[in-house]
Amino acid sequence: MSAATLSDWTAGEEAILYQRCTACGGVQYFGRAFCAACGSNDLATLRASGDGVVYAATLVHRAATPEAREHVPFKIVLVDTAEGFRMMAHGAQDLAIGDRVTARFARFTGRLVPFFERTSA
Repeated sequence: MSAATLSDWTAGEEAILYQRCTACGGVQYFGRAFCAACGSNDLATLRASGDGVVYAATLVHRAATPEAREHVPFKIVLVDTAEGFRMMAHGAQDLAIGDRVTARFARFTGRLVPFFERTSA
């Protein structure tokens, strides 16, 4: 699939997209015009499953913008995805390092964002 035919959460769609290099197999998130590992421009754009494991987590108590004040406190997590890339996103307040998670999508300051929650498995 090409990036031109797919949209993700940054365009208001409930999806997380990433790239896989067809030359070296490297994965990357957010998309670029070239592979960050080998420099090839032969990249496939794919839809992530939304599954992963929490690598790091922090609870934000101070809003960076006036719009974010209504959400304080909120959790920011780094998630190692099943596809092999790491991403930063919002998460449930009870998440901890090592938790298995899956993404859904929520509104934060009027924008659609990935929001990770603990999975039962």
